[in-house]
Amino acid sequence: MDILNTIIILFSTLLIPLLLILSFVALKIFVGKSINNPQYPPVKGTVFSLLIHIKDLYDYHAAIAAEHSTYRILAPAQSYIYTTEPRNIEHFLKTSFNKYSKGESSRENMADLFGRGILLADGEEWKHQRKLASSEFSTRILRDFGCSVFRKNAAKLVRVVSQFSDVEGRVFDMQGLLMRCTLDSIFKVGFGVELNCLEGSSEETTEFMKSFDALNALVLWRFLDPLWKLKRFLHIGSEAFLRREAKIVDDFVYQLIWKKRQLLALKGDSNNGKEDILSRFLRESEKDPEKMNDKYLRDIVLNFMIAGKDSTAGTLSWFFYMLCKNPLVQEKVAQEMRDVFGDRFDNSIDDFIENITDANLEQMHYLHAALSETLRLYPAVPVDGKCADVEDTLPDGFRVKKGDEVFYVSYAMGRMPYIWGEDAKDFRPERWLNNGVFQPQSPFKFVAFHAGPRICLGKDFAYRQMKIVSTALLRFYRFKLAEETKDLTYKTLLTLHIDGDLPLCAISRTIF
Repeated sequence: MDILNTIIILFSTLLIPLLLILSFVALKIFVGKSINNPQYPPVKGTVFSLLIHIKDLYDYHAAIAAEHSTYRILAPAQSYIYTTEPRNIEHFLKTSFNKYSKGESSRENMADLFGRGILLADGEEWKHQRKLASSEFSTRILRDFGCSVFRKNAAKLVRVVSQFSDVEGRVFDMQGLLMRCTLDSIFKVGFGVELNCLEGSSEETTEFMKSFDALNALVLWRFLDPLWKLKRFLHIGSEAFLRREAKIVDDFVYQLIWKKRQLLALKGDSNNGKEDILSRFLRESEKDPEKMNDKYLRDIVLNFMIAGKDSTAGTLSWFFYMLCKNPLVQEKVAQEMRDVFGDRFDNSIDDFIENITDANLEQMHYLHAALSETLRLYPAVPVDGKCADVEDTLPDGFRVKKGDEVFYVSYAMGRMPYIWGEDAKDFRPERWLNNGVFQPQSPFKFVAFHAGPRICLGKDFAYRQMKIVSTALLRFYRFKLAEETKDLTYKTLLTLHIDGDLPLCAISRTIF
């Protein structure tokens, strides 16, 4: 009897505080949100709805967006407003740019990954980073250096795939290879470091990659978990795990910065040290070492890495998946290569890849359309947005309260018939072409690279890398899914990755 009483008392002691916490959270979610006021977007759920649909989160948004182009999800501190209306997106990303910022809530949620880097910075801090990065991306030195690195790593990737194409029916994970290839490229172009992941990662690099991906998932979880701050305070659950992963990532990046400082000190004013992006920021940090300290540089490294590695590798993975699902499109891309390059390179990998020039790539309108069509359906960043710094009214008439988070849902937008027509869900590169020439769409309709003053600086850089890698691979191989009837889905992260592997088979193209 005493044991039973002890269990009841212990259970009550734990249950009562939990009920009080949940009651407090519920009050924060529903009080003061103007739920039934038609001047505000219709309420279609709470953060608990998002938690329930965590596995198919972006399709859940798409289902709501099919009925409501602007809607609200209630959170404890504010409302999350989601929209697929291009006019609204142009409004808060461009027309009323100064009324919206990344916001303290988003910065706090993502600080352990992005810190105060360019993706989260606001005001003068953002302008400073943007100016430096813009200057770097506009230089011919970086463009030529980047293309050289992309070609070199594309050649390595072709040779790795050749090991699998030699045996008929042998299956390999294309997404894993693309992740390693793009990681090699971004570290060389961005930070001047040879990782050689395609040739076999070191234990330290492998641990860093796993922790970086885990941190990506855990940061997104904070947007959905109303109790994450309590967990952080108590150092339990997902927040304890996040702290461990963040330390591994930080240790790796700080070591990278230290080594780069040492190298630059040895090189002095040599131009060789200025080829990569990190070198430029390190030189700049000498003007204001107190502000541009190692933490500042750490944030820059991780911001460029998630933009250069996760986004490009994820898009290329979806691209090859869609080519396998649409073999006619795959052969149209291959035919365009025949038309542009001819057959003068025989089977020499190095000769062919060395001749993948900007001039040749600019002629490949169908390839550009196929990559854009992939990004339309599988945008690298499926949801993104800003925070309202003042009360505002969107072009569709709905009001926004100060502090509300306003998101555009690019994943849902690509599937909306009221934006792209009745065949919106179909993979059809031809929608981007007019008489065989690529026709760009409004950046507020096709928001794969953000839009307005914060549009992605690396857009052309990303397209160039994706074209070089895909051209190299499709010149030498035809690809098919290991299980052709199996449909793959995404893993819910800040960036859109295929969940698990992308199991493909490669068949050598004996005749080009």
